[in-house]
Amino acid sequence: QVQLVESGGGLVQPGGSLRLSCVASGPIFSIYAMGWYRQAPGKQRELVATIISGDNTNYAASVKGRFTISRDNAKNTVYLQMNSLKPEDTAVYYCNAEVTPTPFRFTMSRFDYWGQGTQVTVSS
Repeated sequence: QVQLVESGGGLVQPGGSLRLSCVASGPIFSIYAMGWYRQAPGKQRELVATIISGDNTNYAASVKGRFTISRDNAKNTVYLQMNSLKPEDTAVYYCNAEVTPTPFRFTMSRFDYWGQGTQVTVSS
């Protein structure tokens, strides 16, 4: 069973920084895209950032210039460096990955997997 586990959330003051990590484990043949989404209370889940390769990244307009997504393919890990945090960044942050599990390596079928979420609270 492919699993994603996030870490790095917490409470931070406005203007501060946090770094989220997400490790994918299990029978993984390859990972196409990885990304971060967030969901604030009473709101829908929204895209924060995605990465396919080092140069192929996508960011929500609200975080562009403040957040940086990166990945370590050897470790099946994606990171989200969050700087200049604002109270409106408060949300549960979820990791996502498009994975080809090992049993599907001949068809290269991809499946979406999600982490359990990590809380980020920006408050003074």
